[in-house]
Amino acid sequence: MKLLVVNGPTLNMLGIREPDIYGRTTYADLCAMIREHCDAFGIACELKQSNHEGDRVDMIQQAYGNADGIVINPGAYTHTSVALLDALKAVGIPAVEVHISDPDTREPFRKISYIRSACVKTIKGRGINGYLEAVDFLKGFLENESYYS
Repeated sequence: MKLLVVNGPTLNMLGIREPDIYGRTTYADLCAMIREHCDAFGIACELKQSNHEGDRVDMIQQAYGNADGIVINPGAYTHTSVALLDALKAVGIPAVEVHISDPDTREPFRKISYIRSACVKTIKGRGINGYLEAVDFLKGFLENESYYS
């Protein structure tokens, strides 16, 4: 099983950006935590981050035929990007939307997620552990899909 983890704008600034909301864990620490968790289950994972919308569309498209599942934290593009929605729909790979904070408890514009309809699950407000929950969910989801195929 191979997962692609795609992170959006300013996720590379974890530990620096608004630590009262996003915590003090750095992006490098987050990546190491995800890799270690995946390794424990024999899951291959590729982690990518970009502040540019088109780069992330390319990442999702390149996952076609190369990844079994996608964990995506679209960052601010959650609330604006039809392009990410279309990319996820195009590849048809099961995806989990992850948010470190709970956007529903923040500014009103953050309550809208354009990509949610292309995802099999959304995990929000669970801190960085939400990524591990997403990996665990996809593992179970993909194993069950294979069972019924």
